[in-house]
Amino acid sequence: MRKLLLSLIIVCAMATTAIAELQYRDATQFRIIGKPTYATDTIFSRLPDSLSGHIRQGLWGVGRNSAGIAVRFRSNTSTIGLKWHSTNNFSMNHMTATGVRGLDLYTLQSDGSWTFVNAARPGVKPDNKYTLMSNMTPEEREYLLFLPLYDSCSSLEIGIDSTAIIAPPAIDLPVAEKPIVWYGTSITQGGCASRPGMAATNIIERELNRVVINLGFSGNGRLDYEIAEMMAAIDAGIYVLDCLPNVTTPQIKERTERFYSILRKAHPTTPILMVQTPEFPNMRFNTETRRIIEEKDATWLEFYRKFRSAGDANVHFVSSRGMIGDDNEGTVDCAHFTDLGFERCARFFLPIFRTHLK
Repeated sequence: MRKLLLSLIIVCAMATTAIAELQYRDATQFRIIGKPTYATDTIFSRLPDSLSGHIRQGLWGVGRNSAGIAVRFRSNTSTIGLKWHSTNNFSMNHMTATGVRGLDLYTLQSDGSWTFVNAARPGVKPDNKYTLMSNMTPEEREYLLFLPLYDSCSSLEIGIDSTAIIAPPAIDLPVAEKPIVWYGTSITQGGCASRPGMAATNIIERELNRVVINLGFSGNGRLDYEIAEMMAAIDAGIYVLDCLPNVTTPQIKERTERFYSILRKAHPTTPILMVQTPEFPNMRFNTETRRIIEEKDATWLEFYRKFRSAGDANVHFVSSRGMIGDDNEGTVDCAHFTDLGFERCARFFLPIFRTHLK
């Protein structure tokens, strides 16, 4: 028993030493991708300063989460670590801490695909330090670091060997031109992925090597016109409207046409995808839930048909049938997706996006 305890002490001491020897660099000096705008008071926020005090407080709060934002850099380090301060140190009872306020590292392969390195798991306090990988061959690699889905970082530093280099990426992937701009709810934001890289938007970003701007606002995807204006300022490859779980039928009737018109006026031919409500498992059992969802879907479909009848050939209705499978295993709580649900969702959307991206 004493030998085992001594061994554990030695291992812990070695780990501590490895972290202490790393040299840390401010992540903001590298390429930041996935932001809808850079006019923000903090680099890892999604909403511009100009909206502060002009939108609902709930929307402003979740808009400051860093969902979909990532850091691109390269390094030849053999050990890589992170230090970060969680802005809110937020927790939920149905989503892992790693998904809420952790970070997720990928590296680029020779064939252009991305492979998982490790996730940085947060502690109980807002200040975190984590070694993602050690004992790597000291060769230059391109890295993609996904930020927290339901929190943000007040500060973020990347740790490398004292003799290693770290620099902006040499390869321009994922491509930032004509991003996919995905507007939605807590599901779009990433609830309840086990780690940031498993959110559907981040899976698709890696698969297509195209930046996906995550405009999922937990509980607040309510067709706010200010968000439409912000989206219209982005020269997108596709606009995805995936907000039905957060809006009521009266809100759909009141807001859909103006929200759509803001986008269409700025971008007359950019594809707009109007996504049906996911087939939530409780629709099988809860008759009132099914009635409400079917009513909203029918109203949404009416607007789609109106836009098409008016001559818009670039607006498309996306049925959710099969999006997360038909075995009722794709959610954690009959609404928010598990990693399985997100993987299925990503595979569902990939051929749709490939069809409409120019």
